[in-house]
Amino acid sequence: MKLEVVRPGFAATVQDLGRPGLAAMGVGRSGAADRGSLRLANRLVGNPETHAALEVTLGGLVLRTTGLTMVAVTGADCPITVGRRAYGPNAPFVMRAGEELALGTASVGLRCYVAVRGGIDVPPVLGSRATDTLGKLGPPPLSAGMPLPIGHSVAGFPAVDLAPRPDSAVEPVLRVTPGPRVDWFAPDALSSLVSTVYTVTPDSDRIGIRLTAPPLPRTRHDELPSEACVPGSLQVPPSGTPILFHADHPTTGGYPVIAVVSEEDLDIAAQLRPGQRLRFRLVS
Repeated sequence: MKLEVVRPGFAATVQDLGRPGLAAMGVGRSGAADRGSLRLANRLVGNPETHAALEVTLGGLVLRTTGLTMVAVTGADCPITVGRRAYGPNAPFVMRAGEELALGTASVGLRCYVAVRGGIDVPPVLGSRATDTLGKLGPPPLSAGMPLPIGHSVAGFPAVDLAPRPDSAVEPVLRVTPGPRVDWFAPDALSSLVSTVYTVTPDSDRIGIRLTAPPLPRTRHDELPSEACVPGSLQVPPSGTPILFHADHPTTGGYPVIAVVSEEDLDIAAQLRPGQRLRFRLVS
């Protein structure tokens, strides 16, 4: 049994929980940008949380199934229809052979996740089925006519028919801890970071979320040798405005990192839309 991509939408990829532990080889973790939404989608259809699903940016995806299939959609709030039937997010539903699932444009959030019972069974690369857009690993982004085989491994039959989730904050606050190069900045730079309202720019992607705001003042302007970076690193290029490294970030970077966003808040960052505002809050 398989799914067929009728219309891929924008920047749709196959994702699971990624390739942790390979940074020493220059391979980033990658995987779902909103890992909590991926895990929930898998649980709703009775899959292990590690199964591969589809990550879709702003909706627009249309899929056709060749057999009876259980599906769940989580993450960004977008219209969900199968034929003339409408469904809500965060709840499993059934598609019959030949039916088409269509995702409309998301009204809140950026990325939605489509899980199918059994998981998307494309060949793994280095132990993961995730598409790494920077490292060019894993399956290619979705395209019209692309077949997506469905696996057979499941964790049990779903135990719930709805998993309510809180509404997303209009202006979210991301928790940060001081970074390894905070001493490269003016003494008040960290205070400026947490007192400034930042705006997400349109040139953000799975590699990094670019922000606009007054530049953070630096006291050192010499070259920094490339050093290891982790998801959530707030790297500050010469422009002075930070870039939040996300799912497909490089494993090393040559600009100073003033702070690091909490791992638990990266799912929130994954749903930030261009033009949306956000703040940072310093935690110990």
